[in-house]
Order: sequence, then C-alpha cells, then structure tokens
Amino acid sequence: MTIGKSPDRENAASSAVPSGAAEQPADAPSIGRVLSAARIDAGFTVDQVSSATRVRVPIVHAIEEDDFGRCGGDFYARGHIRAIAQLVGVDGEALVARYDAAHGGSPASRRPTELIESGPIKVPGRGRPNWTAAMVAAIVAVVGLIGFNLVSGKSGTGTTGSASAPLPSGSGTGSVATVAPAPTPAVQPPAPVPSAAAIAAAPADKVTVKLVAEKDTSWVSAVDGTGKSLFQNNIEEGHDQTFTDPKQIKLVIGNAGAVHVYVNGKDLGPAGKNGQVVHVTYTPGDPQAG
Repeated sequence: MTIGKSPDRENAASSAVPSGAAEQPADAPSIGRVLSAARIDAGFTVDQVSSATRVRVPIVHAIEEDDFGRCGGDFYARGHIRAIAQLVGVDGEALVARYDAAHGGSPASRRPTELIESGPIKVPGRGRPNWTAAMVAAIVAVVGLIGFNLVSGKSGTGTTGSASAPLPSGSGTGSVATVAPAPTPAVQPPAPVPSAAAIAAAPADKVTVKLVAEKDTSWVSAVDGTGKSLFQNNIEEGHDQTFTDPKQIKLVIGNAGAVHVYVNGKDLGPAGKNGQVVHVTYTPGDPQAG
C-alpha cells in the first residue's frame, strides 16, 4: 500500500517550485501556472478542486490566473494556495514563500506601522472634563442612598437590622411563579454502519474498499489498477460507496475525518482528521492503513 503523491508529481513539483523564499528565475512559471499544471496532471477539474478544498470556483480560476485580489486579503490567499497545493500534490509552503516575496514579505517580517498619533486626543469645542467634581458627586449620591435605605429599613419593619427582600411582581401571596423547562431537542440517529456479514463477504482475490460518510460530506476520487476513474464526486452524510478491483484502488479523500474506511473485510476507522486531504492506495490482502 502507498500513501501520498506519486514520485513523478513530486519531481515535477520540486523542479517547478523550489523550496524557500529564494529569488526565482525570470522564466520560472508563476504560482497560478504551477497550480493549474499540477491540477491538470492530477486529473482534477476546477469544480472538483473547489469541492475538495471549499475554495469557491471563481477564486480557484482567479488564483490560476495569478489574480489574488478575489481572495479577500493576504491571509486568505495563503490559505487558499496551501489547500489547493496539498490537493494537487505540490509544495504549498514554497508557493506561499513566493507569494510573500511578491507581496511585501510574510507578516512576521513586516515592521509595525504607527497608526495612532502620539499625544492626547483633543475634541474641538470642548474643554477638559472635571473628573474630580464628578467623582465627589458620585460619592455623595452613594452615601445618601445608603443612609436612606438604613432609615427606611428601620421605620418599615419595626425591628433593628432586619430587612426583607421584595417579592417578584405578581406574587402578592408570597408564591413564586414556576417556569416550564425547555423541551429537549430531538437526537438525530447515527449514520448506518455496514454489517459484519456484508464486510466479510469481500472476495479474497480482489481489493474491496467501502467508504461510509458518517459525520459530514466528503469529496472522493477513486481510480482502479488500470488508471480508470471509478468515482469522482461527493459522498453525502449517511451514504456510502464500494469499489472493487483485482489489482488496486487509489483514493483521494477531501475530508478524511468524515469518512469511515473498510478494506478487504477490515474496519480501519476514519480515513484521517476533519478537513484533511488524504491520498491512499489499497491492494488485495492489504488490511492495514499506513
């Protein structure tokens, strides 16, 4: 079983996108051209990239044309570049370094800008507030209120040092109105899980992979041993897909934490973490995930 990018795509990515923030040759392909070429090489459409990375289709088109103005700022542009690069199998950090070099450097390397002019803020037409007079007036008011409460408590109850708390409005007899508890929200049933008998029925001379979207929707691409595409679409929450081939099943799972994997009659659990893009290949008699 193999996991990750193919050697040919890794070699292409390393030659097209050198690591680090070193100066690029004048004839080096742009960030958008690198991502576009890698996407085509991986066999993805723009719609499939958008579904797997959750980057909207117009923004994917703009990035491939080196138009980062539609990303909504440098922070989002870096995130979109990393997500698309991870899916199509190129070095996202190297592309982000090239983006920073072309757009004024990374946030850590920028010098802070003085945004607020030093000195007190002056409001035209108004003098300096008299905080001392306001504080004295507040203290006098508090002392007067305390004295009034003490006198009222003694004259109203006829006892020394006792005071009763007021009852809620509408409770003249002393009873307290009860509040009905909020209704308990309905609990949604869990997604169906394949039975042990159905999993055990997988043929021994083939590789059988069953994917169940238990927690959320995930985009999935499945290719057989001859390179033929078996499936490229979303698996909605609560649904499943099964793939069988004599040689191998190669998968790309766009939201690995949402997908439960069963291979050759074995329960391998979730394919990865929420939002993680996983590349994985399974063969006959291969029950373990790397």
